[in-house]
Amino acid sequence: MSNFRSLLIWQKSMALTTKIYFSTNNFPKEEIFGLTSQIRRSSVSIPSNIAEGFGRESDKDLLRFLNISVGSLFEMQTQLEIAKNIYYLKENDFNNLYEDSREVERMLVSFIKKIKDRN
Repeated sequence: MSNFRSLLIWQKSMALTTKIYFSTNNFPKEEIFGLTSQIRRSSVSIPSNIAEGFGRESDKDLLRFLNISVGSLFEMQTQLEIAKNIYYLKENDFNNLYEDSREVERMLVSFIKKIKDRN
């Protein structure tokens, strides 16, 4: 692979982040510095850490950044659940975002295992 943009996992996480931004546009304005910001920041962290890890020189560093991405993904999933529970997200919108996030989660876990297995 020539660069991080060629990674399907990066592409999928970028698509998820874009969906997150559109989905949080209608959250209450008083949440702009609260839940809206938290969800957006955790979603942005996922592809950002994949890209940063890809640019590092060792598998150890790559794994560290991939694990940070997993943590950010779990944080985002939790925040989405909160948004659903307080009716900022409709059930259907939550389900779509959650399923997309689970796909990225499975890809991240698989990629981490692949990197570990080659060492």
